[in-house]
Amino acid sequence: MLNDMLIKSKPLCVKLVNELMKTYEYVSILGVASIGSRIMVSKAGISIVDSDTDFGYVVKIYNGSGYSEYSFNNINDSNITSLASDIKNKIKLPYLKQEYVKVNKINEEKIIKSFNREDEDPLTDEEIVKILTDVKDKIMDNNELIINSTALYDNIKVSKIFISPNKELDQYYTWTNAMIAAVSKKDDNMKMARAISNSNNTRKCLNNLYNKIDDVCKTSIDLLDATPIIPGEYEIITSPSITGLIAHEAFGHGVEMDMFVKNRAKGKDFVGKYVASPLVNMHDGAASVLNVASYFFDDDGAMASDTLIIKDGILQTGISDTLSALQLGTIPTGNGRRESFERKAYSRMTNTYFSPGKDKLDDMIKSIKYGYMLFDTNNGMEDPKNWQIQCTAEYAREIKDGKFTGKIVSPVVISGYVPDLLGSISMISDEFEVIGAGYCGKGHKEWVRVSDGGPHLKAKVRLG
Repeated sequence: MLNDMLIKSKPLCVKLVNELMKTYEYVSILGVASIGSRIMVSKAGISIVDSDTDFGYVVKIYNGSGYSEYSFNNINDSNITSLASDIKNKIKLPYLKQEYVKVNKINEEKIIKSFNREDEDPLTDEEIVKILTDVKDKIMDNNELIINSTALYDNIKVSKIFISPNKELDQYYTWTNAMIAAVSKKDDNMKMARAISNSNNTRKCLNNLYNKIDDVCKTSIDLLDATPIIPGEYEIITSPSITGLIAHEAFGHGVEMDMFVKNRAKGKDFVGKYVASPLVNMHDGAASVLNVASYFFDDDGAMASDTLIIKDGILQTGISDTLSALQLGTIPTGNGRRESFERKAYSRMTNTYFSPGKDKLDDMIKSIKYGYMLFDTNNGMEDPKNWQIQCTAEYAREIKDGKFTGKIVSPVVISGYVPDLLGSISMISDEFEVIGAGYCGKGHKEWVRVSDGGPHLKAKVRLG
């Protein structure tokens, strides 16, 4: 349920907004109380720590020309007057010499609403440690080549309030990620493989790890015999993890509309044009699927939505925070996200994925004369200005004449021009998975949790 600190502070935030509205045309307050917990079990022992802690408030003010923000840690009956005075004084300080970006006032519809999404089956720390320990032991017992294993639980509990003249919103939601890793060793060669589970049901999330033990152990052992790939152009099939990485890098940052405002994204010039095969549909949105980046309203107070970015291969729109939408004359998509209450809200991805198609995975594999199936996201980079991407898969399995040969290569790097890569997609599976175990930065900072994924894709790309 909503954090007690925020419950008690809601009427005080309303009072502060009303006080500041005597001076400014628009005022809003975002209050945040988030805490995560992380439990890791390995041969080295058990670790239980807090993570992703964020407690505080940020005020956004419109002065008739532009917007300023002021963050603080505490609000009570005795400091409202001094807070209001300090806010007014701070935004007049001489060091604020930069020109405001000229934008209009935020116009909001009136909404007063509370949202709540509890963990469907929470567990105590003791219960979690017991399951993780059992999973870790089963990995260690799986094969004599397994020399180490890790089982990880990661949970986040988020409480937020948003107060403005027309809005009084609060939300509470949770999410659980879990991960297992197996390390194998043969002679002087060591390899690791991992698998991920996520859910809003902690028990279900952790129990699902048992289903992944055999596969993660086999992959770790297979990687001991992996060889480098011969660079070249190949037909490929992506696992949902790699599909999500492509979605994230190809049309993630490239359609964040604050990049449109700054003319730093080529996608701005392609709205209404083909950017992918007509088979391709792609979404982003906190309301599009239920995963780690699913919330009810964003850090600008805009309601969560499901944004159709690509429809039948044609780029429809980008994703936006409220201020970039104001500058572009569009409707906010609910993608305004902050790393913390002390940081600015940017246009950020949430749950980014390709929609499923109609093909069967077996038929996709049979259609490959010579190529690879790619697995497990490692990392990725993109250049939104020039639309080049580079995505790294942990490994790939060779396919020849429609069958797996047993050969494995690692690592594997996908590179190329986004429209060429997406335009080559010729089959899309009816299987579908969205995975939410990662973070995304804006450049080298501003980290937020995201999910991505989709179906299996058949495409033609350059690998190296």
